[in-house]
Parts: sequence; structure tokens; C-alpha cells
Amino acid sequence: MTAQKEEIVNLVSDQEAIARILAGEHQLFRVIINRYNQRLYRTGISVLEDDAATEDAMQNTYINAYSHLSQFQFRASLGTWLTRIMLNECYELKRKNRNTFTSPLSPDKFTDMKTPARDLANKELSQILEEAITRLPEKYRLVFVLREIEEMSVKETAGALTIEENNVKVRLNRAKAMLRADLNAYMKDHVYHFHLTRCDRVTRNVLQKLGIDGGDNASE
Repeated sequence: MTAQKEEIVNLVSDQEAIARILAGEHQLFRVIINRYNQRLYRTGISVLEDDAATEDAMQNTYINAYSHLSQFQFRASLGTWLTRIMLNECYELKRKNRNTFTSPLSPDKFTDMKTPARDLANKELSQILEEAITRLPEKYRLVFVLREIEEMSVKETAGALTIEENNVKVRLNRAKAMLRADLNAYMKDHVYHFHLTRCDRVTRNVLQKLGIDGGDNASE
């Protein structure tokens, strides 16, 4: 992501981006894609346990969201809305391919674009964290990822998963109890990393399928 793109992502609010997209600045949809790629990836991998399938579900989510963008009225946050769509895509894909997603997650699926400069201890820690989260049952893993890693509120998480807020709290407590206590402080920075090169690829593919100019000259 270039500095100019990053600045646009940081400065344009969801509401402004949607208004401008609907007014004809279709290329600004990249703002939404870049802003929510990490969250949707973490959500999808928690359900599908498959890297390629998660990217497919992400692309379908963005295309679906773009097609219905005019109907979005901010009754919930855009992030919650996208997460719901992503979960629907994941569960539908999982239903259609019930026999495909049966293998445990491998830490190799998440070691994206590692470089020799990456500290060995961090790599080992990342694998430990991801393995610990992978062993959680799906309903606890999803709540943990959305609350602790994506830092969604209890209300947002409940809305995204269509469960009661009290259930979010209970599942989060149980998820934490299942994880080793000394892992909690390191979770946010090391698990389910969605590398920028992957971010750019998903953005490019979605914009191409939507027939939107994917150039770098997005309006500010």
C-alpha cells in the first residue's frame, strides 16, 4: 500500500467513503477493502480454516457489499455489517464443501512473506499463538478473534454473530480459560496476520470483478 493510499484509508470515514462511492467515485471502494481486509481475513480463517477459501469468501463479501451499498443505512457499523456478510459467505461455503475443510489449521498458513530479518523468537511465538487459537472450538475462536484481536465491542460482536451480549462475555471467558494464561498479552500483534501484499491482491481482484478502475489515482 502506497503512502497516498494509506493516507486516504486513514482520513476518509466509512460514511464519507460510502457517500462518495454512491455519488460516482467508485474507486474509493478500495478504502473500505483496505480498511476491513484484516478483520474479514481473521473472521474467515476462524471459520473455514483454509487460506484460499478465506480469500474467496472475502472477495465474495466485498462484491456482495458493493452491490448492496445503497441499502446500507448505518443501523450497525459498516464493520459489523461486513462481518455478518463474511460469516454468511463462510458458512455457505463450508456447507457446500463440508468434506473439504476438515484439516486442522497449520501455522504455515499464516507465516506470510516471512523475511530473514524476522526475529526467530517472534516467529516461534506467532506459531504458538496461532496453534493455541486454532485448538479452540469455532464458537469460542470467533468470539476471541473479534473481541481480543479485532477489538470489537461486546455489542458489535454480538451483532456480527447474532448472539446475545451475555453469550459473547461467556464465550470470551471460556476461550481465555482454554488458552495458556501467558499468551494473552501477545495475541493482538502476532496472530492471523494479513500481509499487505495479500491485501493488495484482494483489493485488485475485487475491483477488477466489479469493473472499477483500480489505479492509484483515487480522489482525496
